[in-house]
Order: sequence, then structure tokens, then C-alpha cells
Amino acid sequence: MRYELYYWPTIQGRGEFVRLALEEAGADYVDVARKRAARDAITTLLDRKAEKHPPFAPPALKAGKLVIAQTANILLYLGPRLKLAPKGEGERLWLHQLQLTIADFVKEIHDTHHPISSQLYFEDQIEAAKANAKQFWRYRAPKFLGYFETVLTRSGGPYALGRRLSYVDLSLFQIVAGLRYAFPRRMKRFEKRIPRLIALHDRVAKRLRIAAYLGSSRRIAFNEWGIFRRYPELDR
Repeated sequence: MRYELYYWPTIQGRGEFVRLALEEAGADYVDVARKRAARDAITTLLDRKAEKHPPFAPPALKAGKLVIAQTANILLYLGPRLKLAPKGEGERLWLHQLQLTIADFVKEIHDTHHPISSQLYFEDQIEAAKANAKQFWRYRAPKFLGYFETVLTRSGGPYALGRRLSYVDLSLFQIVAGLRYAFPRRMKRFEKRIPRLIALHDRVAKRLRIAAYLGSSRRIAFNEWGIFRRYPELDR
């Protein structure tokens, strides 16, 4: 199977969680918008709205005749096929549950810098962003990161499923990497509270295919257009 990933070509965004899974598995895939004009590629995807099951927005994955949207839904499909999820229904649903929780956390991370509207510039909502970032690090980050730390503690192994790597572990790697970029000062102080998550991040970063991907041009650098944005005024 050759997969086609449709996502914006200049940001990691939500598409990066899918890219990491495809890269770890050594899958045959093309990042469509990076191969041709992004607007044309995304327009082609969204033109499928005339069909019975249209995607709302990127990311979307084309697999044969299937077009699957929403990050967690894409990973639910890819997981068993890329050997990044078990075949048993119970554990597959457990991973999906964790990925949906990650999606909730990603939304809250994004809202630290755009708490009023994503249609406004950061400079138009900077005071609200300062207040939101402060509350995020006081309440929300400890709650989410503490939960994932507990999941790793109870798994009995270095990964969310124990001794077996899954797509959730790749997504947790991305969460830690992104927070380190966006909030270097906050994360430096906070990391001692989540040693298993940090160890997971480091373990994933050393995996052969992931390390190769991180060092390649296929890995888009963090920047101030994606989910994780570095604004020093929010990192106090």
C-alpha cells in the first residue's frame, strides 16, 4: 500500500503525529502538498465534499479508495497495518482513547497562544494569552502530563502498552518535543515531575528510523505557525 498524506507543507501541526507513525514503520507514503502546490493539493482533497463521506479539513490520509480524516482516526486505521497497535480490540481501543486524550491536550496547547480566536494574530490577544498560559501551566499541563506519566507507570514497561512501541508513544514524543520548543523554561522546571515521559521521548528519538527522520529534510522545523509556538512572554 502506498499512502498519500494531505497536510500543510510548512508546519508540523496535527499531520506530524501521522508522519511519525509512517516514518517509524518505514511505510511507503507521499506527503502530497510538499510534492506539488499546497493549495492545489488541499483543494483537491476538500473538493471531495461532493462525495458521501467528505473530509472536513487536513490532515487526511488516502489509502487505496479510502480517504480518512482526523488524526486519531487515521492512527486508529494505520496502527494495526503498520504494526504500531495490537490486533486485539480492547488494546486498540485503549490506544485510541489515549490518542483522543492527546488530541484534547493539543487543543489546549494551541490555545495558550491563541485563546480568543485562531483568526486573530497573537499580538491581538497577547494579554489573554499570558493569562491562559499561566493557568495552563498551573492546572492543565500538570493534569495531562501527570496522567500520561501514570499511564507509563502502570503499563509495566517503557511504553504505553508495556514493552511494545505504539503510535501513542510516538505522539507522546511529539508532545514533549513540542513543549520543549514552545516553553523551554517551563519544561526545564517541570520535567523532573515526569521522568517516564522524558525517558520515553529520549528512547523514541534514538530509534533508527525516527532518528533518521529527525535529521532529514522531511522533518519540518518547529516554527511560529504551528501548534507549538515559542513566545518568550508566555514562558515565564
